[in-house]
Amino acid sequence: NVSRETHDALKSYQHLLEKWTARINLISKTTRDDVWARHICDSAQVMALASKYAAHWIDIGSGGGLPGLVVAILAKELNPKLCVTLIESDQRKAVFLRTVVRMLQLNATVTVKRIEAVGPLKADVISARALADLSDLLRFTYPFMGQNTQCLFMKGKNWSKEVKEAEKSWQFQAERFISKTNHEAVILSVTNVKGAPRSE
Repeated sequence: NVSRETHDALKSYQHLLEKWTARINLISKTTRDDVWARHICDSAQVMALASKYAAHWIDIGSGGGLPGLVVAILAKELNPKLCVTLIESDQRKAVFLRTVVRMLQLNATVTVKRIEAVGPLKADVISARALADLSDLLRFTYPFMGQNTQCLFMKGKNWSKEVKEAEKSWQFQAERFISKTNHEAVILSVTNVKGAPRSE
């Protein structure tokens, strides 16, 4: 439920995503016939779960900008003060991200580094989609967390197993939201993360 301008911006992003995917692998071949539902609408779900007062959003392993670029597009209308940092180590994908940011005039920056190499940052919201299991996601993002940081991790059908495994090394609160585009998938809202993982 967004304005026509925002809808048109999302469609422009979809067109760029489809165009660039012919050259670099931004989305899987099996989903290229349904980009709007499988990727755009799927990614848009996270925006509704985040605080409307968030000022800094970090998207790790951004790839083709899912969900980071979708968040940045929606934020122009829904939260204009929100700045999105897109972290992506692949140079070619980073060029795509910067192209979309420039063409759609988004309040977003692209950091071309491995997550572990990124310097001190603090985020109100951290997102990731199809990147790693929960234990690794917490390890990657812990340096970016403040007292009130919310993590929105888009997970597949094995999410429950990942939560149980992560609880062996971390303290956190997790709330699950069933995906509106895939009933087997969830969005995990993770807060109050405490402690680094125990050494083996």
